[in-house]
Formats: sequence, structure tokens, C-alpha cells
Amino acid sequence: MSELTSAERILRVLRREEPDRIPHFEWIIDRKVREAIIPGCSMEEFTVRMGLDAILTAPDMAKEPIGPNRFRNEWGVVLEDSGEEHTVPVEGPIHTMDDLRSYEPPDPNAPGRYDSIRRLVKHYKGDLAIGVHLNDVMSIPRGLMGFEGLMMAIATEPDLVRGVVDLSVDVNLAMAREVARCGADFVFTGDDFASTFGPFMSPESFRELFHPGLKRAIGGFKALGLPVIKHTDGNIKPILDMILDAGPDCLDPIDPMGGMDIGEMKRLYGDRIALKGNVDCAETLTFGSEREVVEETKAVIAAGGEGGGLICSSSNSIHSAVKPGNYLAMWNAIRMYGTYPIRLDGWVGSGAGAAFS
Repeated sequence: MSELTSAERILRVLRREEPDRIPHFEWIIDRKVREAIIPGCSMEEFTVRMGLDAILTAPDMAKEPIGPNRFRNEWGVVLEDSGEEHTVPVEGPIHTMDDLRSYEPPDPNAPGRYDSIRRLVKHYKGDLAIGVHLNDVMSIPRGLMGFEGLMMAIATEPDLVRGVVDLSVDVNLAMAREVARCGADFVFTGDDFASTFGPFMSPESFRELFHPGLKRAIGGFKALGLPVIKHTDGNIKPILDMILDAGPDCLDPIDPMGGMDIGEMKRLYGDRIALKGNVDCAETLTFGSEREVVEETKAVIAAGGEGGGLICSSSNSIHSAVKPGNYLAMWNAIRMYGTYPIRLDGWVGSGAGAAFS
């Protein structure tokens, strides 16, 4: 097969087809790691210079400082600087049905809302895959109500939860219409549904309060011609059937800390969904040796790469504690061992049954 562009490579994988090689990109690469590898570069420059296969952005949302290390965004959510690439929501504006009735969400058509997307499309369309971060049914409600408030309302005020979920889906579908017009290649949603130990709510509550909105969000994105990569950490096994039923094109990150096995996922669901992941960023990339990173990367390729449908990456993100040399070891191993047809020296078997000889 002749060499594909990064955009072609990603889109083939999202269709569960075999590309020329396994693609790679990360949701986040912390500036400390980037700085150690290419001093002084932005994430955009790092993406280009490292040959990553997707370049990521989001609708442009303003935020105003309201105190030391704290900001309020256009959703009215107070965010705190975590010291990482992402902020942490600490306070939201919705606590009651009256709050919801009077609440005004961000305008999806505000001037300048899609400037960043248009700029990336202008510069990279057809070369890099252009991914846009939108939300589905958890992150916006969690921000608007606070995590504890949302969890309490699941039990005590289900109508309030339904209303906030519908609000999130409505606004994100409106933004998706503009994202599609701009020429983005795919959407990714970062709404976590689970911890290491299991979903944040019972499967019954997920089915009643969140699953209908998830189907509407993902179905709406795809109806606009936007393939969807669905991200959620943790042990999602109790609600996996509902996530798959919503129809995402790819599931990320198949969290090993949550007991998720990428070989099992490939064997059971590889005909339905592509996979992204899952070199362990909590243990191997942070504390392991470069050799251990290479071996785990090869294991991921062996378990999930057969026949295509795999984007190889970390099991969440390249956070600030990841050793820069370990990230480079994974990056290099993907390129060394990820070309089709897959051949892994020292391995026997294929797919989920692969093992070291």
C-alpha cells in the first residue's frame, strides 16, 4: 500500500479498515513533556514536527479570571488551574429546576466561536486529521451542577438531570452543525462515565437518564458526517452495551487501570467499533523503563492492530509525570512495529492471543 496522509489514515481506522500503518495522537501532551522533547514549541508545532496523525481543537470559549488560579467560562462554571494542561471545574450555576429554567447557555453562533477550527482547516485539511472536542452527556452537566450535585440529583431530582443532559446535547449539536460546515474530520467527546471501580451511577440510572441523550448526541454528530471518538476512562463494562448502542465509531482509552482489556475488546467488538489506546500512562509511561514501554506498546499492537481499527496511544493522556523518554519510546515503537502487515519480532500468535515467545 502506498503511504497515506494522516487524514486518510485516521479516517480508514474510524471505518475499521486497515491503513498503511497504525496512527498515533494524544488528547493532551503536557507542556513539560513537550518542552523536554522540543523546547519552546506549542502543541500545534509539536503535532506537526513529531508527525502526529491528528491535530485537535475546540470551539473558542472565553473565560474570565475571578481570583487566584480561578476562572469562569461561558457556561458559568468556575474552573481552577490544576497545574496540568486542563482546568478543574469547582463550582457550577445550576442547583435547582428554577436555576435551569433561568439559565442561558453559551451562544453556539457567537462571533469568533469557530475561528480556531477554520484556521486549522485552512492550514492542514487533507494532510492531518482535524478533530474537534465537543461534549455529550456528562461533562457539561457535571460542570453546571458540580459532581456531587449531579450524583445527588440522579437519586433525588431525575427531571433536573434530564433537563441538564438535554441542554448539553442541544448546545453541542448546534455547535456540531457549524463544526461540520467548517470542514472538521471528526469529533471527540471527553465525557467520563466511570472510575477505576465502575460507572459513576447504576446501569439503570445510566439507561434512564443518560443513554437517550448519548444516542441523540452521537447520532446527531454522525448525521452531520462527523465520525465520533468516544472517550471515557474507568471500568465501563456494566454500561458498555449502552455506549456501543449509541454508535460511536471509536472507543478510547480501554482503560487498563479499570480492568479493560484491549485484546478482549478487539475480539468481542472489533467488527463494530475501532479502538484507541492503551499504553498505561498511570504506571508504565510514568514509572516504567523505556524497554517496558516498548514491550507494552508491542502488546497493544498485537492485541488490537490486526486488520486495522486501532489508534495506538496512551491510556488517557501524556500528563506531566510521564517520562519524556518513555513517550518517545512509545512513539518510536508505534512507527517501528505498526506498519501493515504487522510483524512483531519475538511474538507468537495474533490478536488477543498474542504473547511473547
